[in-house]
Amino acid sequence: MTFAYQNPASHAFVPEIWDADLLTQFDPLLVWASPIVSNNKYEGDIRKQGDVVHINSLLRPSVGDYKLPDGMTAQRPETVDQKLPITEAKYLQVLIENAERVQLAGGLDSPINQQMVRSLAREADTFMGDVIAKGATALPTVKATPENTPQALYSALLDMMLALDDNDIPAGRYVVVSPRVKRYLIEHPAVANAAAYGEGGVTAHGVVAKLAGFTVLSTTAMPKGVDIVAGHKEFATYASQFTGFREGQSEKYRADYIDTLHLYGGKIVRYPELDTKKADNTFDESKPTKGIVKAAVEWATAA
Repeated sequence: MTFAYQNPASHAFVPEIWDADLLTQFDPLLVWASPIVSNNKYEGDIRKQGDVVHINSLLRPSVGDYKLPDGMTAQRPETVDQKLPITEAKYLQVLIENAERVQLAGGLDSPINQQMVRSLAREADTFMGDVIAKGATALPTVKATPENTPQALYSALLDMMLALDDNDIPAGRYVVVSPRVKRYLIEHPAVANAAAYGEGGVTAHGVVAKLAGFTVLSTTAMPKGVDIVAGHKEFATYASQFTGFREGQSEKYRADYIDTLHLYGGKIVRYPELDTKKADNTFDESKPTKGIVKAAVEWATAA
């Protein structure tokens, strides 16, 4: 059966199925842009590159002492505006000889399509990792020697826990490490025997274990000069939308094309109790957030 909106030459193609497949296969490939590390509560209605999502923060009212005969002084609610710009527009286009044949062969499960989806995911994840690392508070460099590498890395994790504790960052924290950090970190008994301290096992989104209040993740998409990042997803937001699939006849080849456009953006989210409000009722975004910390590792030659 051919619907009015479908091309008779490819009447068996169903765009909704492809959209669902892309999201299903795309999401598990993310680490920095995953719901463990970034929230997506401000996505709003993204339609084109250059759209802006507005985030309003409510300032906490001050508590006063009730005395007679002074009574009470009313306060007006005050908000601070933050803007999340949708700066990125990335596309994926697949050229096929027959849309029906591709669907019957498994759609996006084909090796070529899988690699293209991975490329889109990698772009988005690298982008979000750079946003998070740029806005994180830098901690001292971790000194790793051949004798103490696992312990030094584990101690760095605990130092990050303390830094977040000192700023009352809530539970549900993550720590993202490079593959090299993971390789030595899992030698530490607390991580190797994570089941006794937290929760072990590898899951989606690059999760290695759960330990010391952190969900430990690892990715090769680490920002330059950073080996460990720890924080809470409420301090970074990622807004993303696929604009849906198009399909039609290629003008250049005797083939059909299928493509999609991925629009997204990300930013560090500021909070009145932790960040500085400027006179124009915006936050000073030049300063790092206290909800995310980062560290580099100075590796010994033999490490």
